[in-house]
Amino acid sequence: MNNKTLIPLVIVVTLTIGFLAGQSYKQKGNVQPLFGKLINQSSAQQPEDVDFRLFWEAWEALHAKFVDKDKLDPKALVYGAIEGMVAKAGDPYTVFFTPKEAESFAEEVNGAFAGVGIEIGTKDGYPVVVAPIKGSPAFNAGFKAGDKIIKIDSKGTEGMKLNEAVKLIRGKQGTQVILTYLREGNDKPEEVKLTRDIIKIPSVEWKMLEGNIAHLQIFSFNRNIGAEFRRAAEEIRKSSAKSIVLDLRGNPGGLLDASIYVADFFLAPNEIVVVEKFGDGRQQEYRTQGNGLLMNYPVVILVNQGSASASEILAGAIRDNRNVQIVGEKSFGKGSVQEVVELAQGSNLKVTIAKWLTPKGISINDNGIVPDIEVKITPEDIKKFEDLKKDKTKDELKDIQLEYDPQLDKARSLLK
Repeated sequence: MNNKTLIPLVIVVTLTIGFLAGQSYKQKGNVQPLFGKLINQSSAQQPEDVDFRLFWEAWEALHAKFVDKDKLDPKALVYGAIEGMVAKAGDPYTVFFTPKEAESFAEEVNGAFAGVGIEIGTKDGYPVVVAPIKGSPAFNAGFKAGDKIIKIDSKGTEGMKLNEAVKLIRGKQGTQVILTYLREGNDKPEEVKLTRDIIKIPSVEWKMLEGNIAHLQIFSFNRNIGAEFRRAAEEIRKSSAKSIVLDLRGNPGGLLDASIYVADFFLAPNEIVVVEKFGDGRQQEYRTQGNGLLMNYPVVILVNQGSASASEILAGAIRDNRNVQIVGEKSFGKGSVQEVVELAQGSNLKVTIAKWLTPKGISINDNGIVPDIEVKITPEDIKKFEDLKKDKTKDELKDIQLEYDPQLDKARSLLK
């Protein structure tokens, strides 16, 4: 697979890999220095109605008048100016990375990083949990997709930029952060203290359910998925499985090539997986090579609001090509494409360049993946499971899972 092509699901999210589908890395030749007369030296065409002397007038006035001149860090000022310019594009996925942030982003793409293990996006002016990573501190603390983070330590988050929220939540391994969040259906916020850790992102797990149904879960589309998914597919082929529940719930995305690779197992050769539509109207189709190892199994797909980016692409591709049913809740709706441009001195610009369409032309970014059969997991379902979990072993928990998971139960009933 070409590991440079990604599909980010929400913004940079230096907490998890997710939302990386749709990005690509592109090194920019002859990048102008970030400092000195940057704006005036640019070879880009200057807009006729903008006089860039205004920038330097403000720069000079700040340095001449500001009371604490020793606090004026030229590098930080230039980074801040670029961040402000990029933010005015009005797209939460178009982001400037300082060298340190660019390094953290690269760690996420490689599938392991320090943090608390949540993918976050932004809704209604607040950071919101897209999905917790299985086995992470946030997952073990019970965070759910849709939880609104209203405070990080002592700082309120209303109107906070996503990059700032990420910076506050991330930290050194072993340190702690307090997150205050509000869950849909609850009147009072909850406060949780999390210990930051190295987050290792799992890819694939499967188990056999009653009725010879293979429950196949994909947690993320990272660089490790290729061998793991092929091994799982071959094991399913050798098993007594007669059908598959493909579980993409809480999957925040990952590499575009990884989602195309997985689609190959479910589809025939040369079928469209996703269409990339650019601002100038150009379109690029991504098609299967087609090994088809799992294409003859009846399939039901599970999604929820934590399913995003690459997982939305896979769900849309299989439904549009095979007319399979999707069960659960409307997915997150991260369907835009970012390109990561390498700038001077180790900084990066992640910029939205296109949108994703399903094979039937549905915009993922505008619509998400709407299930054919909507089944919600209510607070009552969650409470029931929490009560059932008490004093249960890991194996016993598997046996009672269906008692709180109506989405999986519905998928099983359809396959029966």
